[in-house]
Amino acid sequence: MTTVLKLGGSVVTEKDSPETVDHVTLDEVAAAVGAGLETDDGTDLVVVHGGGSFGHHHAAAHEVTTTDGTHDATAVREIHGAMGALNEAVLDALSGHGVEAVPVHPLSVAHRNEDGELDLPAAGVDRMLREGFVPVLHGDVVAHEGKGATILSGDDIVVSLAQSLAADRVGLCSTVPGVLDEDGSVIPTVTAFEDVADALGGSDATDVTGGMAGKVRALLDLDVPASIFSPADLSVFLAGGTPGTVVRG
Repeated sequence: MTTVLKLGGSVVTEKDSPETVDHVTLDEVAAAVGAGLETDDGTDLVVVHGGGSFGHHHAAAHEVTTTDGTHDATAVREIHGAMGALNEAVLDALSGHGVEAVPVHPLSVAHRNEDGELDLPAAGVDRMLREGFVPVLHGDVVAHEGKGATILSGDDIVVSLAQSLAADRVGLCSTVPGVLDEDGSVIPTVTAFEDVADALGGSDATDVTGGMAGKVRALLDLDVPASIFSPADLSVFLAGGTPGTVVRG
């Protein structure tokens, strides 16, 4: 069984404090991942994490988004460098709890064509899984035909890998317990964006990838249901449960 798990940038960082890791929460989720893999060693796990206070602030400073690119190599290096630093922190935390985590940097392997379609080869990730590793990818900048480099969100990586690897389960660990309605209650199931459009808003902090609305739009493209949940429910998800909101396209 293949599972793709996204750790939101707001989960692993202090999102309103530039380049600050939330070590307490990161350690908690890493411990849950380690325990989950120990309990079910038949699961192939791919981890993707967001940018949080690392990538988003640099992207905003250079005015780079998922659609507006840059040909400035310095901007690309600053955004990618920040994400690389966060990736190392995530790898260290996972490794500390017995997870055989290894990095995969999208800048080096992915690109978008003129129409914005993503090409993210998954053969290397698949081989890593077969060799017993846990690949850890992250939101990044990637070459974009005609635009230089644009932002590739962790949510788009999740969708691409889930499709390429024929994932059985997809989960997004966020700071909220699911998709919330206008009264702040968790919406159990989402099957169409229009049904929840009025309730969805952007992230509270700097986010160039669309906040919760972007997550839901991306997950609706999947062939398998995806769960959105908080760190408190990560163990439930890894044990096979469907906590929070289930998004079904």
